[in-house]
Amino acid sequence: MSQASSFRPRMDETPKKPTRDSKPQSDDVSPWALAGLGTQFFGSILLFVWVGNWLDHRFDTAPLFLLGGVLVGGGGTFYLSYRQLTKPRRPDPDHHDSTPRP
Repeated sequence: MSQASSFRPRMDETPKKPTRDSKPQSDDVSPWALAGLGTQFFGSILLFVWVGNWLDHRFDTAPLFLLGGVLVGGGGTFYLSYRQLTKPRRPDPDHHDSTPRP
């Protein structure tokens, strides 16, 4: 009852091997860029929370500056990350389209 023999192979018999100069041809954002944005997000919130906590202890205004630090750090970094992820990408000059031109 197996249908395995009726399916054609979906992969090319001789796959192309990547070279040193080959780049991904997709417009996706690099996973390393996303990891960098996450680290930046975490670091800025941590920094603003630390500064807000220090200001609260200095002026005895407990959670006022701490909450402000969370909002400024998180909101500002979210805005910058959003702008970075939605900015238009320039086409790669080394990428050659394989479709024939008329």
